[in-house]
Amino acid sequence: QVLGTHVAQKGSLVAPERLRFDFSHTKPMSAEEIAAVEAMANAFVLQNSPVETRLMGIEEAMQTGAMALFGEKYGEEVRVVSMGVGTAGAKANKAWSVELCGGTHVGRTGDIGFFKITSEGGIASGVRRIEAVTGEGALQAVKATDATLKRVASALRATPAELEAKVTQLLEQQKKFE
Repeated sequence: QVLGTHVAQKGSLVAPERLRFDFSHTKPMSAEEIAAVEAMANAFVLQNSPVETRLMGIEEAMQTGAMALFGEKYGEEVRVVSMGVGTAGAKANKAWSVELCGGTHVGRTGDIGFFKITSEGGIASGVRRIEAVTGEGALQAVKATDATLKRVASALRATPAELEAKVTQLLEQQKKFE
C-alpha cells in the first residue's frame, strides 16, 4: 500500500520483541514511507483484533487469498493466520492480513504493542530489509533515542525542539569559517 504493487515478501523473522522483513523493492524507503508503514502497522495493532488460525488444505488456503512465499515448501495441510480488519477499498470489513504461517505469535493484534522500524537497507539486488522492534523492545528503543536527543540538545545548549535550528546555525557558521 505504501511502496506499490510490485512489492513481494522475500523472507522474514519474527521473534518476541523484534522482527525482520525482506521484500522486493528497487530503492531505499524515504523517511515519509517508513513513517507511513509504521503508522499503518500501529493502526492495525491498536485494533486489537483477534488473530484467527485455521488448518486447511493448501488449495483451499490459496482460494482464501492467503499470501504464500514463492519457493517455500508447504505440506498438504497448512496453517492460515488472519488478523486485522481492513478499513477501505477491497479489504474493507475483511481480514487485513491472511497468510500461511508456521506459528501464531499472539492471540490479538494488541498483544504486539508498539511497532517501531529501527533500520531499512538493501541486502541484495532489488531486495530491501526492514528491522523493527515491538512491545517492550520498541519502548526501550524510543527511550534510548529520546535520551540521545536530550544529551545532544544539552551539549548544544538547546532544547530538543530547538535542535534543528541550532544545527543549521552551526553548519552555516562552519561554512563561513571554511
